[in-house]
Amino acid sequence: MDFPILSSIILLPAIGALFIFFVQSKNSKYQSSKYVALFISLANFLLSLYLWYLFDNTISEFQFLEERKWIGGFINYKVGIDGISILFIILTTFITPLCIISVNSSIKTKLKDFLIAILLMETLMIGVFCSLDLIIFYLFFEGGLIPMFLIIGIWGGERRVYSAFKFFLYTLLGSVLMLIAIISIYWISGTTDVVKLYELGIDVRYQNLLWLAFFSSFAVKTPMWPVHTWLPDAHVEAPTAGSVLLAAILLKMAGYGFIRFSLGLFPNASEYFVPMIYILSLIAIIYTSLVALMQEDMKKLIAYSSVAHMGFVTLGIFTMTQQGIEGSIFQMISHGLVSAALFLSVGVIYDRMHTRLISSYGGIVSIMPKYAILLMIFVLGSIGLPGTSGFIGEFLILLSAFKKNILVAAIASLGIIFAAAYMLWLYKRVIFGELLNNELKKMNDLNRSEVVTLWSLAIPIIFFGFYPEPLINTVEVSVTNLLDIYNTSIETNMIQNTYD
Repeated sequence: MDFPILSSIILLPAIGALFIFFVQSKNSKYQSSKYVALFISLANFLLSLYLWYLFDNTISEFQFLEERKWIGGFINYKVGIDGISILFIILTTFITPLCIISVNSSIKTKLKDFLIAILLMETLMIGVFCSLDLIIFYLFFEGGLIPMFLIIGIWGGERRVYSAFKFFLYTLLGSVLMLIAIISIYWISGTTDVVKLYELGIDVRYQNLLWLAFFSSFAVKTPMWPVHTWLPDAHVEAPTAGSVLLAAILLKMAGYGFIRFSLGLFPNASEYFVPMIYILSLIAIIYTSLVALMQEDMKKLIAYSSVAHMGFVTLGIFTMTQQGIEGSIFQMISHGLVSAALFLSVGVIYDRMHTRLISSYGGIVSIMPKYAILLMIFVLGSIGLPGTSGFIGEFLILLSAFKKNILVAAIASLGIIFAAAYMLWLYKRVIFGELLNNELKKMNDLNRSEVVTLWSLAIPIIFFGFYPEPLINTVEVSVTNLLDIYNTSIETNMIQNTYD
């Protein structure tokens, strides 16, 4: 295919952002800017669906490759996709228009600038999932910090500046080490091309240090325990659309990085650090679940649940099995949908009552029945009830964990029980009980745009819960190929050690 479809999907939101920036809106509330942003993001979503239609899931090679010489040939713009990356691209293009629709009343100042930030975020996030050069990946990966920093710092809550700087410094500190590692890889191998590095392999002597450098960045972004503390602060202070982007897409960049780079480039080091990953994942699942049980702020509770769910993801990835990695990818897609839905649901009642405290609510099923039904679907999806997308990913992860280590799997299983405890308790306190707060009686049920956004998320959560095949079929061959590269490298190293 001659048409540069990947570059089009990457650049279209940025072009839309430039258009909004330069065109003056006659309406002081910039509603025309919102319509332009929505049109651009929907067009990009349709283009990504067309990409999925064109994608051949029977071959393992990267498809729709584009390569351009850049900066004296030292850095090349190289993009391409396989079965792993295409799902994250579609998730990004699907979530972005929902974020734009959701800004009806939550953003009261500088709406035009907010929309520009969201569209730039979309460009940078898609770029992360398409990059096949380490330098380009790093630029997109770090570039996403800037618009998210602005979203939290300008449109956030009372402690927005503190949270924005905490988010920025945590993620930047981890990423500096990754940059040093990328420069080291170029020095060792003479290239930063991911495809060539897969073929050449990286000297085993350097893998452990390089793996730790990449891990420092991905662990913060995931976030893994104990570098997770920035996430609850960022979520609490971020506007609803910012929280949705952060939970649904930004956290997935790290999970994707673990699969693409930690396993693909440093297989021997990945094997070596498996026990550490298991321990950190289990702590994340159990500890943050218990912390979630103690929260009185709805956003903070959902933020801690995200850390626990991403603990399952890292656990599945480092089982190094077909089921584990497929389950982790499925879990990330599912969590992207469910967490987006939960944060949007909190945003719905926050816009009406201007409080996120669970104690301020109760009994709203009588005045907001539509809302109660949809929130129930999202809560059950978060728990991982059979029939929702959350079940498929967690089941595959736990199944692969049981094959590797029964004790690890048993401890991880407790996380599902804790998830049920804090999510159902949240639902009970908010939705059921007596309607004691008279202010709640003034609330209206979901308006048209809220119904559209929430049902847009509820349908795929239920659909993929009953019919996961489209997602599994898309990733299967690419995951098999990645594991072949991984296992070949491990076997080669074992043979060399035997002869040495």
